[in-house]
Amino acid sequence: MAQAAVPRPAATPIAIPVRAIVPWAAFAGAFLLFLIYFVASEQGAVALFSGTGVHEFVHDGRHLLGFPCH
Repeated sequence: MAQAAVPRPAATPIAIPVRAIVPWAAFAGAFLLFLIYFVASEQGAVALFSGTGVHEFVHDGRHLLGFPCH
């Protein structure tokens, strides 16, 4: 004999306050801008570091993303 399925209450989603999300979103945005700077323009018109170490580290990524570098 089969037993009847017992209905379970629906799970309520957890509400995350905006005050908890804003710092993480600001950090992620700043990090992405920093990353785009290194891929797009480091060792180009402006450079924070001397030498070609950063350029060689992100060289293939520049070509993959369509940024000219030489």
